[in-house]
Amino acid sequence: MKIVGMISGTSMDGIDAAVCEIDGAPPHISARIVHSAPFPFPPGFAQRIMNACVPGQTGTDEICELNADLGELFASAALNVIHAAGLAPADVDLIASHGQTVWHMIQPDGRASSTLQLAEPAIIAERTGITTIGNFRPRDLAAGGQGAPLASYLDWLLLRDPARWRAVQNIGGIGNVTFLPPLSDATTAPLAFDTGPGNLLIDAAVRIVTDGAQDFDRDGQIGAQGTVDEAWLAGMMQNPYYDRQPPKTTGRELYSAAMGADLLAEGRTRGLSDADIIATLTALTAESIADAYRRFAPAPVEEAIVGGGGARNPTLVRMLHERSGLPVLTHDEIGIDSDNKEALLFALLGHESWYARPGTHPALTGARHGSVLGQIVPGANYRDLIRKTWCG
Repeated sequence: MKIVGMISGTSMDGIDAAVCEIDGAPPHISARIVHSAPFPFPPGFAQRIMNACVPGQTGTDEICELNADLGELFASAALNVIHAAGLAPADVDLIASHGQTVWHMIQPDGRASSTLQLAEPAIIAERTGITTIGNFRPRDLAAGGQGAPLASYLDWLLLRDPARWRAVQNIGGIGNVTFLPPLSDATTAPLAFDTGPGNLLIDAAVRIVTDGAQDFDRDGQIGAQGTVDEAWLAGMMQNPYYDRQPPKTTGRELYSAAMGADLLAEGRTRGLSDADIIATLTALTAESIADAYRRFAPAPVEEAIVGGGGARNPTLVRMLHERSGLPVLTHDEIGIDSDNKEALLFALLGHESWYARPGTHPALTGARHGSVLGQIVPGANYRDLIRKTWCG
């Protein structure tokens, strides 16, 4: 099947969209990206999303309108990547849209009780004519899971090594890991959870120290010029989240842009240069990941595979290697496009949902059982798609 996978992540800089080809069924399933095309948000739009992520700052009227406006942008992103791939909408079977997370409710006991993603799937289906699957996370929550990290299911299906334990680490706004047993181990379950901050705190501080000229530490250049304040880092590592047992998830409700601004101010009061602060926040991401490996890996890990925007930060990758003691590879080095892994993920999850197969593993999210994810919105191709896939 040709499926467009789409997501806007915690960086909120735009939509990752990719036309993907998915075939087969687990455990013999293939997934590849045919063409990808990022779709930036219009100027000022990211701020609307960020405002919606702050309790009390945005009303229900704005949330309602934002859901529709995101739906329009996601529809445009889908049509854009389809045309960029040299295809017509009629050539595409499904759209699988994660949308934009604006809140993921975590209770004091660590239980995820609700989640909200915006980007109305009905608008996407109407504008494109393509059957659309969206709203993937709530079903896993209903089954007692965390609703995250969903990317771990792609790791489970596609990235296990024949003989070695792997840590597959995504570093987006938030970091998440999947500990994968080797294919030779048919009995041990995987384990996945959010490790803590990814790029979010670094990005927030960089925006301030560059007066908005940079949204992130390009190539890790600022962090590379600074010195890590190990005492301050040790204090930041006392956050209770790191002690919490998996499965666990987190997001902007804990690691927010405001937290990044507060940490920048704290670093300055400690007499640190801006480069030292960025270096220490980068080390916080690396140390929180390495600490999670030491505490929670079910077996000794022999290599880490890093994806997401953090994989483009050589200072962060170097620090992760130094603090974990592991060889650190990028997704690209093992044949997965790091920039578009999550778009591929949702194409894969959409494929599994269409065929009424689970898109989660209970060991990965903490759910009582695997669930078929998402909600299907019929497009103009709905009947033909049923005939093609179910009646052929």
